[in-house]
Amino acid sequence: MSQAASTRSTWSNRWAFILVAIGSAVGLGNIWKFSYIAGASEGSVGVFIAVYLACVALIGLPLLMAEILIGRRGRGNPVVAMLNTAEESGNSPYWALLGWVGILGALMILAYYSVVSGWMLDYFWQSLAGGVDVKTAEEAERTFGALMASPMRLCFWHTLFVALTTAVIARGVVGGIEAANRIMLPLLFLILVLLTLWGAVVGDMPAALRFMFNFKTEAIKPGVVIDGMGHAFFSLSIGMGAIMAYGSYLDKKTNIGYTCAWIAIAGVFIGLLSGAAIFSLTFGYGLTPAAGPGLILQTLPLAFSHMPGGWVFAIFFFLFVIFAAWTSAISLLEPFVSWLTERYGIHRARAAWSTSVPVWLLGLAVCLSFNEWSGFKFFGRILFDLLDHLATRFMMPLSGLAIAIFVGWRLGKTIVADEIRLKPRLFGLWFNVLRFVVPVGIALVFVYELVLRDWLQ
Repeated sequence: MSQAASTRSTWSNRWAFILVAIGSAVGLGNIWKFSYIAGASEGSVGVFIAVYLACVALIGLPLLMAEILIGRRGRGNPVVAMLNTAEESGNSPYWALLGWVGILGALMILAYYSVVSGWMLDYFWQSLAGGVDVKTAEEAERTFGALMASPMRLCFWHTLFVALTTAVIARGVVGGIEAANRIMLPLLFLILVLLTLWGAVVGDMPAALRFMFNFKTEAIKPGVVIDGMGHAFFSLSIGMGAIMAYGSYLDKKTNIGYTCAWIAIAGVFIGLLSGAAIFSLTFGYGLTPAAGPGLILQTLPLAFSHMPGGWVFAIFFFLFVIFAAWTSAISLLEPFVSWLTERYGIHRARAAWSTSVPVWLLGLAVCLSFNEWSGFKFFGRILFDLLDHLATRFMMPLSGLAIAIFVGWRLGKTIVADEIRLKPRLFGLWFNVLRFVVPVGIALVFVYELVLRDWLQ
């Protein structure tokens, strides 16, 4: 291999890796983004969820395994891992460019992800100060609108979140990333269960479940299918270099297939559970599920305002949503930080803070795109929407397609089997899905986005 990896850190054990991988996958994507995309698919939510589940099983899980495989085999950051595995299998070193696609996509996502996470910090602070007192849906919408209209508030909370994320990365793999996830993930799960139970008591859980799982064949539309596939990528952190970087710290004894199954199951479960909790309160308090990116910041404050002692519950809810965002953001920053430390020998803390600066600056522009710069649009989109569109509709699928081709067709079956270590029949099924089903599915995304979207709508 072209890069030595003998001094690399490793996770404490298999469950530590599962926890940090779930932390990467189960962030705002499974709580914030799942709810608002599903809500925007009103009338075809059942189709969106069905496609999402199918894509997790047929595309997301195989790619998750392949990405971890590359990271562990290559024993380096995404660029080095791709270079090492390419050279070992006699392939072109230009495959290392795939690592850069993932790294740049992760930093792009983090720039707007940190802004959304700042929204949660703002509401958490308001809850500490006595609660977000809104009694009607209109008041909830105005409160969220006031936040979007304030560049100072948005920029302040975005800055704080970037600093919190960087501080964890600077502490290292075990002392920072693993330690943070050990604390935050169990607490996140606990509060989500409590919120779901509360939604069943005071909200309209039957209406939420009907909304989520009412499958209508006439609602099958290309855009909904693409949304489901894109969210499968986002919710499992595929194609961003994060999982590949985490996989590089994984010991050789851990079974990749079974480990990835736990990660995918946890991601799906928490996404559906959060949807049930949020939509039960949405319908219970007469809000529209199509409120867009601000859905949980309009629905939940209204619900908390009607609860006895709801401000206390709000404090814990927004705290743990912040934890979910935090664990995912950590994984987005790690790939480039690990590249800097391995390529140039830069101290981890210095690499982390240096990386955060351009992310912070781009995030400031995202903050302003909601107010002062809202008139500046790129291809009809404000900067926030543009970055999200480019990352989830193009860069992540492109990276996933390249991973499927590399592992399925270029790496060599002997190397792949040595890393995956599944029973022969199960390995054959996974390998053929990766080689044939995954590339075809992703190719359809590109054909739709580049050629058919305008024609079919």
